[in-house]
Formats: sequence, C-alpha cells, structure tokens
Amino acid sequence: MDLNNEIFATGTFVGRVWSTEDDGPAIVHLRRGILHDVTSKQSPTMRDLLERDDAVAWLNAQPDRPLMALADAAASGVLLAPNDLQAVKACGVTFARSMIERVIEEKAAGNPDLAETMRKKVTALIGDSLRNLKAGSPEAAKVKAALIEEGIWSQYLEVGIGPDAEVFSKAQPMASVGYGADVGLHPISRWNNPEPEIVLAVNSRGEVKGAALGNDVNLRDVEGRSALLLGKAKDNNASCSIGPFIRLFDETYSIDDVRNADLDLAVEGEDGFKLSGKSSMKEISRDPLDLVAQTIGRHHQYPDGFMLFMGTLFAPVEDRDHKGQGFTHKLGDVVTISNGHLGSLVNTVRLSTECAAWTFGTRALMSNLARRGLL
Repeated sequence: MDLNNEIFATGTFVGRVWSTEDDGPAIVHLRRGILHDVTSKQSPTMRDLLERDDAVAWLNAQPDRPLMALADAAASGVLLAPNDLQAVKACGVTFARSMIERVIEEKAAGNPDLAETMRKKVTALIGDSLRNLKAGSPEAAKVKAALIEEGIWSQYLEVGIGPDAEVFSKAQPMASVGYGADVGLHPISRWNNPEPEIVLAVNSRGEVKGAALGNDVNLRDVEGRSALLLGKAKDNNASCSIGPFIRLFDETYSIDDVRNADLDLAVEGEDGFKLSGKSSMKEISRDPLDLVAQTIGRHHQYPDGFMLFMGTLFAPVEDRDHKGQGFTHKLGDVVTISNGHLGSLVNTVRLSTECAAWTFGTRALMSNLARRGLL
C-alpha cells in the first residue's frame, strides 16, 4: 500500500483492525492518515454501520479517537478484512476473456498440460465474438445456438452469456482475511491463480454502500475437474482476501466509479518471477447493480448484508515453468491488487494448511462485543 498516496486524502474509508487492548476487532475511520476508533453501541460492527442511512454523516460526526497511524497498522499486520457479519458471495464468468479460460479449464478437465491445445481450439471457434455481447440478450441466445451446433457448448458459457448470473458462496462470515495477511491454496492444487476483483458492500436492503478490493483465490485444476467441486476450489482457509478498506459512496465516489474502474495486478515470486495484469470493469457483461439484484430480493434475503465479488477479466496464460502450462502460484508469491480509488491489497501466498487457522467467528465476536459493553 502506498501510504502517502493521495487516494486516501479524500473519500470515506472504513475498515477493521485487531485491537490488542480489547482483544477483538475495532471499527475504524481513516482521517488524514490516522485510523480513528468509531466502534460504539450504535455501530458495534461493520454490518451495523452499513445499515445506517446516514453512515457517512454519522462517521464525520464522531469525535476524534485516534487508534494508530495507517502506516503503523499496515506494518504491524493488524488490518483485518473490513467486513464482518456479512455473507461473502461471488459472481463468476462475468467477463468474456475469463469466460473462455473457464471453458478451457473444463475442456482440459483441470489438466494444465492440455490447456494450450484446448485454448487454440476454443479461441479459433469463439474468437472475440463474445466480447460485446450483453448477457441474456437475443443476440446472446443466437450465439448460444451457434455454439451448440459447433459442439462446444459449456456450462460456463451458459452463465457467461445466458440470462442468469453465476452467484456462489465464496467464504463464511468472519472468515475473510485482509491487507498483509497470508492467502491460502488448498494443498491438492497444482494449477491456481489470483483473481483481482472489486467487491461491493451491500446492506440488508440491497443498497450498495461502497466497495473494496478483493482476491478471489482460485484453484483452476479443481474447478476444471468438475464444477461440482466449486466449493472445494473457492472456499478454503484464508482463500478470500478483502481490503484494505471499504470506500463508502459519497460525493467523491459512486457506483459509476465502480463501473469504470481499472484494476492492476502484480505477482512477485521468491524465484524472481514477475507477472502483471489488468482487469477493467468497463468490459463486464453484466451491470454491477444487475448482479446485486440477482443476489438479493424476494428470492433470497441477507439480514446482515453481503459482500459481492463481481468477477475478473484477468486470466493468466503466461508460462511460468513449463511451456503450454501457463501460470500457477508458488508459495511465497506476493500478490498486489491496486485501483486508483481503493488503494492496494497485498497478500502472500501460502498453503491453506499453513495459514493462521480461522478461530474468531461470529460467536467469538458477539462474546467480545458483549464483554466490552457494546451489545
């Protein structure tokens, strides 16, 4: 994180840090490089803060309660994921280019040795014909029919250009990790990658209150073997990173900034390997608010709100070790996801079995808040 970056000079940034004094999390508001503790009976959790109609005004009215400098928080590793009681959901296959990679994973049955051959075949048949398609449109239906005739129809193409978005559970409430933490790969995986995404913060009424950066750590080989292994591919210890803060919507930042956002990705390995990539929300095939509407409504309620990963354009194909096998993580990789409005999210890749075990759940949070007189 560039702690001197002008990104944090304007806007409303809120997050969570681990307070050693309280032996639990504190809700913080970033003001002029200082994190101020705004935890209170009115807003003891991030969930409660996002439920407020006047969240920005309420934050600005809180007295100064300096907790620590942002630089000190980043250096000491106390920054937590900014979400707490919210469900963590994710949308898949929302970009044409990454959609093609999902098809390749499926056709290669999760085997990276077959990926390059399948990539050439699928690309030759599909090309860029999907790039400007609006998911669920009559034009998309025609493309679907043509692809079925070619014999390459896939469940990933169905959710990529069909009427219904793929929305799955990425992580349990309280299980996400934040800036500076290790992110975990399941030990069985041999083909995996980071997924740089914007994550919407949505309250129980379906109102988008702000956004954060996220890394939807992905096991390509596991999901490629079978889509029914999605839970194993996506939800493991420390496999979900969100942060460094939620930037609330105010006069300086809105859903239109999300729609036009560009994300940068950098991976630096202990072996000297470097990878850079980008993802542009301008190329998403479904509007962010459509994804929210497909997630929450009369068909499904979220009384504590939810965080919604919206998918990524990024799909790494650059070979790392062996020709034709593309990219896969190595332990010790440092992953940095950046955006000019949201800052940077930095994590180090480990095995999920080697990351700090997730032990502080909802029950622990409630007990801690009660002990502090906040409930």
